[in-house]
Amino acid sequence: MLSSTEQMAFIVLVVICGIIAAGGFIRIFKIVSSGREAYRFDNIVGRFVKALVDVGLQRPIFKARPLASTFHALIFFGFSFYLLVNVNDILEAYVDGWTTIGGGPIASAFNLFSDIFSIFVLVGMIFFLIRRFIGKPKVFEFNKNVLLNPAVQAGGVKRDSLIVGIFILIHVGSRWLGTAFHLAEKGHGDPFLPTASLVSVLFAGMSPESLELGIHITWWLAMGLIVVFLPYFPYSKHIHLMIAPVNLAFERRTPLGMMDRETNPLEPGAAKLTDLPWPQILDSYACIMCTRCHEVCPAHNSGTPLSPSALVINKRYYINQHEAEIEKGHEKPLLEVAISRDAVWSCTTCMACVEVCPVGNEPMADILQLRRRMVFEADMPDELGEVLRNLDEQGNSFGESARKRTRWTKGLDIELKDPTKEPVKYLWFVGDFASYNQNCQETTQKVARVLHAAGVDFGIVMKGEKSAGNDVRRAGEEGLFEALAEDNIKLLEGCQFEEIITTDPHTYNALKNEYPTLGGHYKVQHYSTFLLDLVKKGQIQLKKKVNARVTYHDPCYLGRYNGVFDAPRELMKLCGVELVEMQRNMSNSFCCGAGGGRIWMKDHDDMTQRPSENRIEEAMSLGDIKYFTVACPKDMTMYSDAVKTSGNEGKLEVMDIIDYVLEAMDIQEPAAEAAEA
Repeated sequence: MLSSTEQMAFIVLVVICGIIAAGGFIRIFKIVSSGREAYRFDNIVGRFVKALVDVGLQRPIFKARPLASTFHALIFFGFSFYLLVNVNDILEAYVDGWTTIGGGPIASAFNLFSDIFSIFVLVGMIFFLIRRFIGKPKVFEFNKNVLLNPAVQAGGVKRDSLIVGIFILIHVGSRWLGTAFHLAEKGHGDPFLPTASLVSVLFAGMSPESLELGIHITWWLAMGLIVVFLPYFPYSKHIHLMIAPVNLAFERRTPLGMMDRETNPLEPGAAKLTDLPWPQILDSYACIMCTRCHEVCPAHNSGTPLSPSALVINKRYYINQHEAEIEKGHEKPLLEVAISRDAVWSCTTCMACVEVCPVGNEPMADILQLRRRMVFEADMPDELGEVLRNLDEQGNSFGESARKRTRWTKGLDIELKDPTKEPVKYLWFVGDFASYNQNCQETTQKVARVLHAAGVDFGIVMKGEKSAGNDVRRAGEEGLFEALAEDNIKLLEGCQFEEIITTDPHTYNALKNEYPTLGGHYKVQHYSTFLLDLVKKGQIQLKKKVNARVTYHDPCYLGRYNGVFDAPRELMKLCGVELVEMQRNMSNSFCCGAGGGRIWMKDHDDMTQRPSENRIEEAMSLGDIKYFTVACPKDMTMYSDAVKTSGNEGKLEVMDIIDYVLEAMDIQEPAAEAAEA
């Protein structure tokens, strides 16, 4: 028990530090609430219950890095239990005779958990300090041109990590040693305090006065330090302990493939921090600074100046240093304090950063908001501006006449219906790349032949189909996206069909997730799920097995965005191929580099390796792989080129899933004369 003087001193310390810390939390609330409106308050109780369960079980942490995640869980579980330990220590200091040592079953269980969790936290914290400061893994490295904040450049993240790490070691270590002093004072160990009992042997020969001094010193180090740390807490990276569950509770509940509509057409997107919706400002405080996001980012891995992690970290440090200016409305542009122009245009919108984040951050959403404002102000790469003009004038990114959209059908030996003229059950929305790109036209023809051979009642729009606009929107041209979508919706209203099928995941995403907000409600299927259904119904007869060892690439807009992982794989296996998975697969798939309009832009000058080439190298590392399989026209384009540029032409061939279906159906190729017609 503390002396009355010590008790009073501790209370005064708590009040002073509590008031200062409260000011920090009020500051956070003001800054976050200054952001644009975003509705995240539906089913608020359910949101928080789910968030607390997920955090309590550490589910989000185990999305990646299993070893580091395990040690993080040790610290989390230990620190969570330490809330009870700290309450017990307060009672011990203020209630005469209070102790759990030598108590009943509940006290013994409490002691056992506190002893075990003390070791968990200490071991876990030592692991992370060694990992960061001695191991120095590359995942913690940043290019200097992405760390725009001087404090971050000067090692602010490392310093913050060191301060918090030392605090945790002293707090938990002191409490653990304090227990050992208590046991030495009693003259015996305790089977329910096994590790503290071992240490208490070291203090067995000390005088009662020395033991009492040791108890007081360790108590003040454990409890006094945590109180002194409170004012620093709102400025520390470890504010995520409190903000992360809140951030997860307020996570986006709309479909992943649906962007929020612009609410301010006069000033779309974001130029400064408070232009962002408030959940994206909250991200700054939830961030663990673990760099998982830039570890999986294809743009970062390619050597471009984009780091999703640096974006969020720069935001946090800017807020901490300039809160008064932000509150007064004197903000600097995000392009000066958080991310560079080149980095904004490096993003492929693959959503890997969002998928991997254990605290629910969305750095990609910041980039999309910045793009909206930059396009509005005509601040974009020249080649992107040209493509957007093509889309505006011709309805496609190639700048080709709309009359040429169906030229690919001339190589077919079958008649295709036009749903604007006669009813069909399935309308095939072909899309730009599948129609115009020469790398994709043969695949498009094969899809038509398979559907025809299966007796599917389908048709394509011969005139009037325009780009679905998925990548137009993610390139920042909100107005053009809506114009394209409205034209397509009007066109589809004049067609007679029941369902839509498409071979393009980007088109699939737009029709499924974006069009409903504009009045276009359709049942949409990607051809992988549609073909699988036809096989299971017996409408497609697979007559022979395809003898090939292959791997499969999950398209971002099919897999990560829309959760279609199994259908392509099941379809391929039914065709008889031996499927070998790349290490990065399904939700952890690595982007081809085409999304978000990147396919229309030049490679960045600093790019060390294209994402598509990185992916081909991964496939080649599997050994004797014959085919690299895709289910997206853009993937066919990107990877066909990457096989050549990576020096693997003749070693690996890019195939579409339709190639396996066609071969397994044993459909004869059309005569050469018909193919050339």
